[in-house]
Amino acid sequence: MTLYLAAIGVIGLAAVLYAAFVPGRWRGWALLLGSVVALFGLQVPLAPRYADFLLPSATVALGVAGWWLSRPARRAFMSPAPGAQIPTAKDASSTDTIDISRVYVRDDWLTLLVVLSTILALTLFRYVDADFRLTASRPPTPLFVAVTALEVGLAFTALALILRRLPQKTVLNGAILAIIALFVVVKWPPALTALAGWWRGLTGQDVSLAAPTDLAWLGFSYVAFRIIHTLRDRQSGLLPDLSLRAYLSYLLFAPALVAGPIDRAERFAADYQALPMLRGFDAERWGLGLWRIGEGLFKKFVVADLLAQGMSLTPALAESANNSTALWALLFGYGLRLYLDFGGYSDIAIGLGILFGIRLPENFARPYTRSSLTAFWQSWHITLSNWARFYVFTPLTRWLLRRQKQGKTSLLSPTSIVLSGHLATMIVIGLWHGITWNFLIWGLWHAAGLFIHKVWSDHTRKSYRALQQWPGRRRLWAFTAWTVTILYVMLGWVWFLMPTTELALQTFAKLFGVYR
Repeated sequence: MTLYLAAIGVIGLAAVLYAAFVPGRWRGWALLLGSVVALFGLQVPLAPRYADFLLPSATVALGVAGWWLSRPARRAFMSPAPGAQIPTAKDASSTDTIDISRVYVRDDWLTLLVVLSTILALTLFRYVDADFRLTASRPPTPLFVAVTALEVGLAFTALALILRRLPQKTVLNGAILAIIALFVVVKWPPALTALAGWWRGLTGQDVSLAAPTDLAWLGFSYVAFRIIHTLRDRQSGLLPDLSLRAYLSYLLFAPALVAGPIDRAERFAADYQALPMLRGFDAERWGLGLWRIGEGLFKKFVVADLLAQGMSLTPALAESANNSTALWALLFGYGLRLYLDFGGYSDIAIGLGILFGIRLPENFARPYTRSSLTAFWQSWHITLSNWARFYVFTPLTRWLLRRQKQGKTSLLSPTSIVLSGHLATMIVIGLWHGITWNFLIWGLWHAAGLFIHKVWSDHTRKSYRALQQWPGRRRLWAFTAWTVTILYVMLGWVWFLMPTTELALQTFAKLFGVYR
């Protein structure tokens, strides 16, 4: 998925109108409704009938379900009085049960009604000429969407009644597993092809034409990880009390929907709550936002797109290459292009967020200047790396260490526990991009590199400290470390780029002068 210049321009224009005409008290509503409309407007056209309308609708439904599951244990029906103490997730025990009798506050009901009304209003583009249609293709009828929404609501209510007696920890674990299962279907090409074929058969279309691209679900990877973040933080008592409006705004915030970054709910909520006090046209804020947008546009649409014109590696160029030196140059070109492309989008998202009053987290910090693989991953796709560290590496290694201390396992040494953590973390990061062999191997490649760096650092720490009194040797050490790191990262991009393991292995052979 990519965010095109026209879409960036429209979102930028929306930011101008937002700052100029939306009163402070309505900015939260404007942000939510604008994000819902952008969710449907940015979705690319899909071949299965109505898929490009129903998938964004499913994103909203998942958001509502995620909010309901991540609420504090008790919510009053009416909004709390000014100055009233609002309960946080820490007030609830992990043994609480999810009780359907807890009704939402009035603002949450109103949010649900307004969002559903917005989606129904978008179905009216069915009757608009295609040249003026906001949606990707002709939407289903309003009656069809209304009936489907009613059926989903009834199914959700029935499920809630079934789950009401279960411990909340069990329900949240089940919800996380359900999100992961859906993620596997969406990211695994055979499963997605089968689902596309089923959808085509259901709507009377040619099943033989089914392909994974039939169900390219806008922003699902980011939305799924944000939902898992809120559910896990709800379990640990770290998630603040969020209204449905704030929660959906966090999940669907338009600038970060397509290419991230993966913000944290509590950080987003702080900016969201401050929107009423925000000055519409603050010179410093707008100057910073426009600068970041301009920087991102230059990176992505000037330099990265220029590199894409035959100066970066592609599968076709790798297959036809007959010169190792040229292939190395193309590989480095691809690595630079990937950084400028993704980093440029992150800059644009951060800049647009600033215009709306939301300060998204940084996602890149000069990763190719780092002299270790650990430092690289602290600087590359930072929010994804942090997510994996918070919810994969740290819980897994702590659990293994706890079992070791309790004498429940004698097979794992501290070193093997660290290796297990690196393997699990990097496999998750690899498969997040797509469930294919090459993404799995790419994750394993970086897990191995991180582990080797950890062992090497532990064994050379004294030697490195001794170098501090020899500036020349220290610089040579740093340069050597940077060279090894950049070569390792660039070679790893071969797995990331190539569509098949066979072509990746052929590319490695050609890089080192072996031709068939």
